[in-house]
Amino acid sequence: MRCIAITLPDFVENEAEAITRMLRSGVIDRVHIRKPSSTLRHMQRLIEAMPADLRPRLSLHDHHTLASIYGCGVHLNARNPDITPGFHGTVSRSCHTPEEARDTDDYHFLSPIFDSISKPGYHPAFTPDQLRGIVDDSFVALGGVTPDKLPLLKEIGFGGAAFLGYIWHGDLEENLSDIKHFTQQCFNS
Repeated sequence: MRCIAITLPDFVENEAEAITRMLRSGVIDRVHIRKPSSTLRHMQRLIEAMPADLRPRLSLHDHHTLASIYGCGVHLNARNPDITPGFHGTVSRSCHTPEEARDTDDYHFLSPIFDSISKPGYHPAFTPDQLRGIVDDSFVALGGVTPDKLPLLKEIGFGGAAFLGYIWHGDLEENLSDIKHFTQQCFNS
């Protein structure tokens, strides 16, 4: 099961170090940088503060022109719905229904799956039973995802889970340890 972290919308202290720790942990496969109100220069500073060997494991929700420069992936959403011409890296997309997914995407976020941690009042659009047989391993669950829900997500058919509110609250090392524990439980069951 692919585990993805998504940044908070605002820049946080020591963010590049936290992202580096996530990617070096062996638990988080990819980090999505979602900074909807960031300037191009602030986004560059964040990317440049991370080791060059980790940049291919980043996906940018904004300022897609930087993706080709730094070797990052791009994430398509309502603000940035199209791929920059000539881009050949990893492409993902935000979806609120399975029908919004595109064959050209490497994977798709489907949300909300559970009550959101980072957006209070943002509730699931589906029940687990409604998703069984519809989602496949190209879908990554987003919205209220916590490590204890990984076995259920795997059973439903998701190929991954995206952590936003959970990963940034509390102790990062403990959160990564919990994700690792439940990910191993998914593979050993």
